[in-house]
Amino acid sequence: MSEPARLNNEKTVYRVNGFTCANCAGKFERNVKELPGVEDAKVNFGASKISVYGEASIEELEKAGAFENLKLEPEKSKIQQQSNKEENTVEKIPFLKKHSTLLHATLLLVLGYVSFFVNGEENVVTILLFLASMVIGGLPLFKVGFQNLLRLEFDMRTLMTVAVIGGAIIGEWGEVAVVVILFALSEALERFSMDRARQSIRSLMDIAPKEALIRRNGHEIVVSVADIKVGDIMIVKPGQKIAMDGVVVQGYSAVNQAAITGESVPMEKTVDDEVFAGTLNEEGLLEVKITKLVEDTTISKIIHLVEEAQGERAPAQAFIDKFAKYYTPAIMVVAALVAIVPPIFFNGSWEAWVYQGLAVLVVGCPCALVISTPISIVSAIGNAAKNGVLIKGGIYLEQIGALNAVAFDKTGTLTKGIPVVTDFTVFNNVMNERDLLANITALEYRSQHPLASAIIKKANEENIPFHDVHVSDFTSITGKGLKGTIDGVSYYIGSPTLFRNLSSSLFTSEIEEAVLNLQGQGKTVMVVGTEKTILAVIAVADEVRESSQEVIQKLHGLGIRKTIMLTGDNKGTANAIGNHVGVTDIKAELLPQDKLDYIKQLRAEYGNVAMIGDGINDAPALAASTVGIAMGGAGTDTALETADVALMADDLRKLPFTVKLSRKALNIIKMNIAFAISIKFIALLLVIPGWLTLWIAILSDMGATILVALNSMRLMRVKE
Repeated sequence: MSEPARLNNEKTVYRVNGFTCANCAGKFERNVKELPGVEDAKVNFGASKISVYGEASIEELEKAGAFENLKLEPEKSKIQQQSNKEENTVEKIPFLKKHSTLLHATLLLVLGYVSFFVNGEENVVTILLFLASMVIGGLPLFKVGFQNLLRLEFDMRTLMTVAVIGGAIIGEWGEVAVVVILFALSEALERFSMDRARQSIRSLMDIAPKEALIRRNGHEIVVSVADIKVGDIMIVKPGQKIAMDGVVVQGYSAVNQAAITGESVPMEKTVDDEVFAGTLNEEGLLEVKITKLVEDTTISKIIHLVEEAQGERAPAQAFIDKFAKYYTPAIMVVAALVAIVPPIFFNGSWEAWVYQGLAVLVVGCPCALVISTPISIVSAIGNAAKNGVLIKGGIYLEQIGALNAVAFDKTGTLTKGIPVVTDFTVFNNVMNERDLLANITALEYRSQHPLASAIIKKANEENIPFHDVHVSDFTSITGKGLKGTIDGVSYYIGSPTLFRNLSSSLFTSEIEEAVLNLQGQGKTVMVVGTEKTILAVIAVADEVRESSQEVIQKLHGLGIRKTIMLTGDNKGTANAIGNHVGVTDIKAELLPQDKLDYIKQLRAEYGNVAMIGDGINDAPALAASTVGIAMGGAGTDTALETADVALMADDLRKLPFTVKLSRKALNIIKMNIAFAISIKFIALLLVIPGWLTLWIAILSDMGATILVALNSMRLMRVKE
């Protein structure tokens, strides 16, 4: 169903408890789609959720999932807002029950083999013990398998059920019981590994407290986060986690924002600074005015977007889903041919070749193949989220790993986006440096010039008392600078052109050289003086991030062939910054349309291209790139919603980590697929000499599943 058509229907999201495999999730999705009143449905196996478009009751949905005893609850129910302790208890009970059932079945299997050695294979007690082990260990398998057979639906449980029935018919009770137990164990391990991967996201849900201390009507009360309103005042004591997003209205502290941004260095927070739910207040008492409801906090949005990302099938996963659709019936045909062709055409033993055919069914189970991609994607996206990188889908995870070129916006990306004073040179020794800076700042304080903030910041950092300086006759000289009188002396601050117009004789060769040298470095130069003399030269620049040069070097080291800086700034500034950070190409004086055109040109030349910007000004270029990456997504709704990838901290160093993680994920997915197919192919070759047994078949299948799961879970441990 198309997305526009979906939007015409009401969408309801439910959390699903009980998924054991990707195939079962697919079957549940198909069953829900067939319900009356449901227009469409989409299962997110990674996040254990289903989105239903249309109308259906929970009872109807649970009936559609009765084959696996699935339980559902609305995503935004009050249950979700209860403590995680209760939630974990509910989740663990089914697993513990299944685990105990498996233990009982294994005990009966052991007793069956004891009876086999004491009483013989054909003994009634031996057969009953094996049969009891099969029924207890494989009842869920048989129920679904029989239903599938009646509907002519072919998945791994269908294969196993046919194999078990066939094995029982030819009297292989012991081996069939082992097959059932090992298959049940394989499914339990598959479920465990998937839950471990999901836990990387669930752990984010535990970050923010469920209650907060709120001041209302002069009283301080503990309130559930679900009942906190926008405008409430929250009190956060030292050592406490912040429960809601808001703005500091009183207090000063250092806040550890690692949970949101992945940045472990605490950030100073004072009045008017923004704080996020889930972050840790380390030192002082803070009073915070709530700005968002619990479902709209940054951490809630991150969790929602990451869970949605898990449901977006990567190209590799889409291929596996399509492949498995045709693979299972093909295996059944091959197994049938193995069972009947040798006895009919080559006088083979029916018992021996039917046994081989059953072994083919078992070894053909696509468990490892089906799970190879989703566990990898969930593990990688979860690890990225914990490190402050929000990747919004498996497709982007794959594309990052295949990047050939990366384009950077300059302001706010390679640079900090905040002008700072880089040089302050005094000439002629008419005034001491501090007094002159006080006069300059007093004049700039009255100015609307965008660079004034840099000078005021420098004065504040050096504790210059500029507020005490009295300025009269203040005048702004449009496009050139400003003028004001202090202690009867008229001071001018402005561009070099302003002073050249006042008197060309003021510019000595020393001053001219200083100005040209600073301009050559891409800095904006302001000259300070009177009508008779030049007193100082100030250079202001957008400061380059300390990490920019290191990041560019790492990207080149990772094999990214081209790094380009795109900016609307002048060529002098662009070249100075671009050459300093080490990008391979620089494009300056660009309009938004020019950036868009250049990204299209890069895509035509290099294929996969990433664009990194602030998510707002560079929106067209971000949209046109293969992967749009937004800087500083924390607290920026636009960046979170529009970008394919968001670096939650304002930290470029997360970019090489993301590329490295993506490439590792791609390699592991390819490795998993190759291994899963290879081990089955090798096992199937054993059919030719007649060496394939049910033992070998199930051990190869279970071994492949376990190794693929463990290999995928390595992605949770990839570090910067």
